[in-house]
Amino acid sequence: MYKRFFLASIYLVSAMLITSCTASDRTARNLDAELAALLYDAQVGALEMDIKPSPEKIALGEMLFWDPELSGNRDTACVTCHHPLFGTGDGLSLPVGTGGRGVGSDRQLGVDREFVARNATPIYNLGFSEWETMFWDGRVAGALIEGYENPASDDLLPDLENAVAVQALFPVTSRDEMLGDRGDVDIFGQPNELSWIRDFYPEQVWSGLMLRLMAIPEYVQLFHAAYPETNLNALGFQHAANAIAAYEIATFTLLDSPWDRYLSGDLAALSKDEKRGALLFYGKAACVDCHAGDLMTDQDFHNLAIPHIGPGKGREAPLDYGRANETGDDCDLFAFRTPPLRNAAITGPWMHNGSYINLRDAVVHMLNPLAALQDYQPDQLDPELQGPAMADQNTIDAAFACPDIYTGAVALTEQELDDMIAFLNALTSISALDGASFIPERVPSGLPVGGY
Repeated sequence: MYKRFFLASIYLVSAMLITSCTASDRTARNLDAELAALLYDAQVGALEMDIKPSPEKIALGEMLFWDPELSGNRDTACVTCHHPLFGTGDGLSLPVGTGGRGVGSDRQLGVDREFVARNATPIYNLGFSEWETMFWDGRVAGALIEGYENPASDDLLPDLENAVAVQALFPVTSRDEMLGDRGDVDIFGQPNELSWIRDFYPEQVWSGLMLRLMAIPEYVQLFHAAYPETNLNALGFQHAANAIAAYEIATFTLLDSPWDRYLSGDLAALSKDEKRGALLFYGKAACVDCHAGDLMTDQDFHNLAIPHIGPGKGREAPLDYGRANETGDDCDLFAFRTPPLRNAAITGPWMHNGSYINLRDAVVHMLNPLAALQDYQPDQLDPELQGPAMADQNTIDAAFACPDIYTGAVALTEQELDDMIAFLNALTSISALDGASFIPERVPSGLPVGGY
């Protein structure tokens, strides 16, 4: 009710001011009135974080997020693929997990390693209980009361506080991302004891990681401070996951973008071209059809004819069937979760596999997916990812026969594209631009902060 009142008030005030402003101001006032009407219809308003973790849990989560002790080979951390210097991603089309060296876009594959199959998702603005879908394919979904769909099924650990915490359980179980291959050694040349755990036994990985962590006195202190009423012997990796989620939520929920200020009532926070871009977003270009609501995502899955690059996923490799891998429904072929858009301008490369390294090209694709797929040029990619960018025609035809495929085309002028990009840039948090400020000086394991 408050949101509707707030947006209606902006609309009325803007409309009233049109009659009293100078001719030079009138265009801007018209833009505000038009935009307020569209925002009112779309039920979009200012965000207010509603998950507020304890400082002690955040402190524990920070150390865990940056500490390579959570990887089998002790060479990667959560932050390796979600670095604040790279928009909480890694600046790569596809991530380089364990065995790699370097940071961000300079990171190199290790010997006999493959790229991780999907682009590292940004972790901005997760501090809202509305989040119920995680990962590009939605393999984690649900809420605290109803329970969570998840890859561990009935073996999911108890007492997880939100979907972000559930998500935090699984990168450590991925051989490509953090766990390592059978027989790997760590950075000290010692056997990676976790690598011998059989696939599909994540609870053994989680137990092994807790043994590691609780052998470090500083982590014992941090866990005790975060969970003072829990006996140390009763701690499980769910407590680590809750803390990692607490840190991500508290640290990277950033609501100081020009767009956030505009939604809070500062009509001068956006320039005229940014306002024109917003009008296109919520109007002619129909971006809001999928990038809906305050979070700028419907948390649903759509097939948008994204080019196929990289190693692929599962038994269908080198293809990636996306949501269909989870549902078994052919009409979910090549469907992926709608990404949220705050800070999108600094989170490239874009799409579920990073197939676009230029934001403008990514926007053009969304306006006419089928034409963009046919015209896609893979030479924009890292040489190791260049190659065929489309599936065989039979597979394409099968996917495009599904009713969810978006085949519409929206024609924008070059000026309108400029305005759209201006609006997307206005979604960038000022705080997010200072990525170095998030880096801690050390982690309890004594390993290099963030990995190698």
